Amino acid sequence: MTPPIPPTALSVRQPSAWAIIHGGKDVENRSLGSIRAGRMVPGRIAIHAATGMKQAEYDYLVWRWARDGVRVPRPDVLPRRAIIGTVEVVEIVTQSDSPWFGGEAGLLLRNPVPCDPIPATGALGYFEWTGGGALADALPWMRDWGGAEGGLFGDLPVQFEITPEKPFGRKKE
Repeated sequence: MTPPIPPTALSVRQPSAWAIIHGGKDVENRSLGSIRAGRMVPGRIAIHAATGMKQAEYDYLVWRWARDGVRVPRPDVLPRRAIIGTVEVVEIVTQSDSPWFGGEAGLLLRNPVPCDPIPATGALGYFEWTGGGALADALPWMRDWGGAEGGLFGDLPVQFEITPEKPFGRKKE
């Protein structure tokens, strides 16, 4: 039985939202300013998969996480504009040994619990969510990513001819 979903949510772009719930992502990076402005504090929250997802971000994260053995689903099957699970925020950190840490600060996450996607509109910071509407439709780049039906070799790890450029945050790896 799935535990109740908290009324407070945090919106995260895909594929990071998926990685929090299914991929072992134990830190959600944010600036200290956004943590304060968003009134982010420890406690169990819902994870909202944001409507927006940019191909450059998706490509970079698929490439980066593949180095650690994390295999991300195709972009057209990742739910967007929906609550996809819950996680416990146990601490706000400014340093961490986690391979997922890469910013000024982050929310240290534990005990993710998935749920069936619940359509909902997101907002910045922590927000009180309400269900309604529909999941976001896949964009053309999402449906075409990697070729039709995942390409001829859909069961093999993703390969990139050129290392994708980091499209956000610090450029240093």
